Amino acid sequence: MRRLKVAVYKFSSCDGCQLQFLNLEDELLQLSDFIEFALFYEARRFVGSGPYDVAFVEGSISTPHEVEVIKKVREESKVLVAIGACATSGGIQALRNWADTEEYKRYVYPRPDWVEVLKYAEPPSKYVKVDYEIRGCPISKEQLLSFVLQLLKGKTPPTLPVDSVCVECKRRGNVCVLVAKGIPCLGPVTMGGCGALCPSYGRGCYGCYGPMIDPKPDALNTRFKELNIKPREIQLLFKQFTNWSKEFRKVIEEYE
Repeated sequence: MRRLKVAVYKFSSCDGCQLQFLNLEDELLQLSDFIEFALFYEARRFVGSGPYDVAFVEGSISTPHEVEVIKKVREESKVLVAIGACATSGGIQALRNWADTEEYKRYVYPRPDWVEVLKYAEPPSKYVKVDYEIRGCPISKEQLLSFVLQLLKGKTPPTLPVDSVCVECKRRGNVCVLVAKGIPCLGPVTMGGCGALCPSYGRGCYGCYGPMIDPKPDALNTRFKELNIKPREIQLLFKQFTNWSKEFRKVIEEYE
């Protein structure tokens, strides 16, 4: 069996999602018989040139140079997989999209004219075709392993969760924090995959897996209003990990 030639790229991000490869530990050692990490700066110094069978891409595209690189990655990769909130919807750094980037540069840097950034921090899908997405902040290493195993088996497309976090809450037998306790929760509009981690500890979902398929955020927005949650607080709820996703932006823009 030919080993898959894999590249792992980082753009504007914190490295947390690509680290999930290393967090696989024993499973990663077993996968080494079937996968060759030709490019993975977090794990090794050697850099193997393309083309690649699969490229995993972490981070948002925030600079003109990153636009050039992501286009090259797309050209060299048979399959391109966006991993994490930054690579699927812009991530936390996309918060600057709601402000004046040039003003930020002047405030933070002594020589802002040396800093070359795009007006918006956006996911790679803005510039190239992305074949698959693995959501989360960070992504689940179990979900990552399942994805890789399905690729090795030639299963296309790899199966990923499509239900909301609410479904995972029900499976775990959790009491609904929104209904029973009035705690603001994005679980009804957020894609599952985390195992309802936050609600299982009595906290509302923060939406780090991004909007589920057909999330209907307007309905949740209405419910938050009924709970007398202040408009600014509602906006901030949707303006967290995946604020630049088109589904959540609709609610955010209502309060701008």
